Amino acid sequence: MKTKKDYIYVGIQLVLFVVYFLPIQNININLPEWLRYSGLLMLILGLVLALVALLQINTKLSPFPTPVTNGKLITSGAYNIARHPIYTALLFVGFGYALHETSWYKMLITVVLLILFYFKSQYEEELLTNHYSEYSNYKMKTRRFI
Repeated sequence: MKTKKDYIYVGIQLVLFVVYFLPIQNININLPEWLRYSGLLMLILGLVLALVALLQINTKLSPFPTPVTNGKLITSGAYNIARHPIYTALLFVGFGYALHETSWYKMLITVVLLILFYFKSQYEEELLTNHYSEYSNYKMKTRRFI
């Protein structure tokens, strides 16, 4: 059952996604070319991680932290690399694109998204621990990243 907290996290996340893509003119970061292209590499790695995680979670995907009723705990593939591979992938894409576009604005929005995902994932982990008896064991074996 979704709580008020679920809707608040998803609402803030949605606003940040929209704000990220607003065509805001800002002060660009003066970066060397190699660093801009490393941002592109970071973006591509994020997209690959997101694709693998989305294929694994399949129809059980939900933007809400509360676990879906008929879901099962996935611990392999992308979920063996990171406990929250979709959040991690979104941050890689956000930072990577901000670097490639040399945008302070997009970098700042991604930092705010990082903070949001940190608190959202803490809340989500509490719920997952209560929902899946094996989550505590899985939690000790994998990296959090956020």
